Amino acid sequence: MDDLKQRAEALDLADPHRAWRDRFVIPDGLTYLDGNSLGMLPAHVPDRVADAVTRGWGQQLIRGWNAEGWMDLPRRIGDRIAPLIGAAAGSVICTDSTSINLAKVLQAALAMVPERPVVLSDTGNFPTDLYVAQGQLRGSGTLRTVAPDDVANAMTPDVGVLMLTQVDYRSGRLHDMADLTARARALGIVTIWDLAHSAGAMPVDLAGVGADFAVGCGYKYLNGGPGAPAFLYVRPGIQHRVNSSLTGWMGHAAPFAFDPDYRPADGIDRFRVGTPAILSMVALDAALDVWDGVDMAVVRTKSRALGDLFIDAVDRFAGQFELHLASPRESHRRGSQVSWHCPDGYAVMQALIDQGVIGDFREPDVIRFGFTPLCLSYVEVVRAAEVLGNILQHRTWDQPRFRTRSRVT
Repeated sequence: MDDLKQRAEALDLADPHRAWRDRFVIPDGLTYLDGNSLGMLPAHVPDRVADAVTRGWGQQLIRGWNAEGWMDLPRRIGDRIAPLIGAAAGSVICTDSTSINLAKVLQAALAMVPERPVVLSDTGNFPTDLYVAQGQLRGSGTLRTVAPDDVANAMTPDVGVLMLTQVDYRSGRLHDMADLTARARALGIVTIWDLAHSAGAMPVDLAGVGADFAVGCGYKYLNGGPGAPAFLYVRPGIQHRVNSSLTGWMGHAAPFAFDPDYRPADGIDRFRVGTPAILSMVALDAALDVWDGVDMAVVRTKSRALGDLFIDAVDRFAGQFELHLASPRESHRRGSQVSWHCPDGYAVMQALIDQGVIGDFREPDVIRFGFTPLCLSYVEVVRAAEVLGNILQHRTWDQPRFRTRSRVT
């Protein structure tokens, strides 16, 4: 792979964001290709969180809600995420988890089209989205799933809501958000987009395409830490006429009036529910600093190039070991990941992790590699492919310790 190594070295030298690696904690000897599951730690985050604990919580105590601005963090963080997903200020709120946010916006969407209680999704959608829809629709509507390529043709007159994840979590297949949203709007279908695998990895233009709702998480490409707060988006033009299905005091027009009757707050704030998790929000707020001055178009260019390089490297031995590309080969059709169908994939991935290359496994046979452009080098990608080839060549994976399943794969 000497030619690929030379190509990788040249690409690293030309990388306009190569200095961004210094903004992250990168463990020695580790090639991390799982940022699409949990993002790396930005180097300055621990100090910010420690300050929030020792000074904010320790010294300010209850005064911190005013003195530290804790009450406004969900809105401020939402406004910081907004430019990364093509949204206007005041249209994004940071709150709760992706699943809870999806439940809120799904009910809001269904209320907009009460005569059309069919939610259309696809079989590649992340299971939690389907679970949420199943629960929300129980006894009052229908969830219809079709193959990803069949979504456009499945928008029949009884469909009220289109609920899709932009990037398929297994394969990395990328939906054409602009096209599908335009088709949906022409048919009076309300749109919900899950951006879990696209926010922070590629340009997203929610306002430009006219999406109605969106949700996403803070712990993948946004690097907010394990279980970081999620976010939701509501198109400004409909905020005044939709409501959250979960109504709590933080979504009230006057939380500290302690009115026994609920009155929704103006705008996006009505989608808040309970007290925000301040320490987690401080971590996410700090992590978003790494996006200052970043051009998402440049990030996308590098993301595609990293994926192409990895595919080129693995292609050199894939046929020998029955590896079959699960992702689109064309970079414009996939998100920031590449996946392969791999016999004994779980054991192979455990052997890779044992040798310092971290990806992950998805049932039934997919080994998945995520590319985080701000902190990943091209040389690391070639090294990862080389380690994978050696593990397959020498059957290093074929050991009992690599077959024992952990709870998290």
